[in-house]
Amino acid sequence: MPSFVKKPRQAPGINTASLPDIVFILLFFFMVATRMRETDIKVKQVLPQATEMEKLEKKDLLSYIYIGAPEKRYQKELGTAPRLQLNDQLADVEDIAVFVEAEKEKMPDENRAKIIMALKVDKEVNVGIISDVKTELRKANALKLTYITNKRMEEN
Repeated sequence: MPSFVKKPRQAPGINTASLPDIVFILLFFFMVATRMRETDIKVKQVLPQATEMEKLEKKDLLSYIYIGAPEKRYQKELGTAPRLQLNDQLADVEDIAVFVEAEKEKMPDENRAKIIMALKVDKEVNVGIISDVKTELRKANALKLTYITNKRMEEN
């Protein structure tokens, strides 16, 4: 005679077949949405405001020069006088020619003559250091330059 004894039910196993797809989608999302900071800014950057601006289309032609007083964490060793930063390194005006050549070397041959030097200058900086930088850029044959600014909010 058959026995109708109930056996304890077990929960079915979780289907993990789509788990790799979900992980891949999340990984892809974060790779696309995350932007890595290329340069550690060591100088103060409170940019001036402007009303007439133009958006640059070819950002791969830009090389940045930062000018400003050192950030508070660097003021003990560097002082408060405005400094020049080329990529991640604090530099002197005399180093600009070497910097321009190094930036041109990173570019494809057809873009080297089109290099644009982007000056990100703190609004508190004197014009003297900017003039010195522009003179050195002329000597290094980097004749195209742009100033990076913030858009001025219109008053009502």
